[in-house]
Amino acid sequence: MKKILIVEGNLKEENQDFINSGIPTHTESLKESISYFTNNFDIDVANPSSDQDISEKVKDLNKYDGLIWGGSSLNIYNDTIEIRRQLDFMKECQKKIKKILAICWGMQVAVTAAGGLVKKCDRGSHRGIAYNIEINQYGANHQIYKDKQKKFNTPAFNFDEVVTVPESATILSSNQINNIQGLNFKINSSNVWGIQYHPEIPYEKMIRLIHFRKERLLEKKAFKSEDEIVTHVKSIEDEISRSNKEQRMKELYNWINYLNEN
Repeated sequence: MKKILIVEGNLKEENQDFINSGIPTHTESLKESISYFTNNFDIDVANPSSDQDISEKVKDLNKYDGLIWGGSSLNIYNDTIEIRRQLDFMKECQKKIKKILAICWGMQVAVTAAGGLVKKCDRGSHRGIAYNIEINQYGANHQIYKDKQKKFNTPAFNFDEVVTVPESATILSSNQINNIQGLNFKINSSNVWGIQYHPEIPYEKMIRLIHFRKERLLEKKAFKSEDEIVTHVKSIEDEISRSNKEQRMKELYNWINYLNEN
């Protein structure tokens, strides 16, 4: 049985707010999506921002066959102690875990730890959905996009983007808002597959997150008004009726197959 580590990117306070509002944490969503494909993993969970025993967990990283690092509401350029703890932990993971799937915030942490740069996106944001991601010629030949539609919509929630990639990284997909939607690079012992969106989170949860974060989203002018939120949510609901669950989660499925190789 393969042993994997899931890293929770949100602070424990944010997760408690999720729980209080009846919203699954990102780790819970990820576990549920993995279980759709297999129950044959031994899964541990770590939260580098809050786990008091994180230094002990670093010593045991060699025991994992793979790592999935999920999303967060944090912004990496804020450089808080909690973010620095995540970066330090990622650097250790990149020394000791061979197969890493870095999702959204996870990709931003992986890129920053490897010497890349993340900034606030100046072309907009993804608020529950990303439209028209296109797989390029490199992505078409990469295992993460095996049997994936060449152009697709997907759940996504981000205001920041990777602007400088680590040395020898390959961009795999893009859209009009984020030039880097899919990325692959190797560092130390790790092969990192990075995606800026959330195949593991259903659109229904994204809608709940929009309502959960409504005041914050209006304050940061992600939406101009509550009426705009209503219209935007309706567009996501329309996407639900058109989407296919297995296509949506194809990247996770392909990484699981990659993990199970040898």
